[in-house]
Amino acid sequence: MRTLRYVGLVFFCLASSSFACPQTERITAAEAKNHVGERATVCGNVVSTHYAARSKGNPTFINLDEPYPKQIFTILIWGSDRSKFGDPETKYESKKVCVTGVIKDYKGVPEVVAEQPSQIEIQK
Repeated sequence: MRTLRYVGLVFFCLASSSFACPQTERITAAEAKNHVGERATVCGNVVSTHYAARSKGNPTFINLDEPYPKQIFTILIWGSDRSKFGDPETKYESKKVCVTGVIKDYKGVPEVVAEQPSQIEIQK
């Protein structure tokens, strides 16, 4: 009986709104450096983007709140996942977005690798 209740609760959480079940913590791009290794939702304004088509892995970089080369947080989309996002430089340019994932450190700059478009939410 307990297992059935647990399965029911999990199903309810997956099927219901964010009010019913706990979500990841929302933080600013500036706060991300203090949360490396944690799963979080990082929000900020897209201020610069770059598709490095000739670089290894064909990465797309989306920087929040501060542009390259002084970026404080980056959303990284690898070339192998890029087609799922359409044209991310245009889609997210000058928008306020939130990205959810595990925050990693790359050469002192926190980043989240987005593998699915559902990880990036455009804010109104």
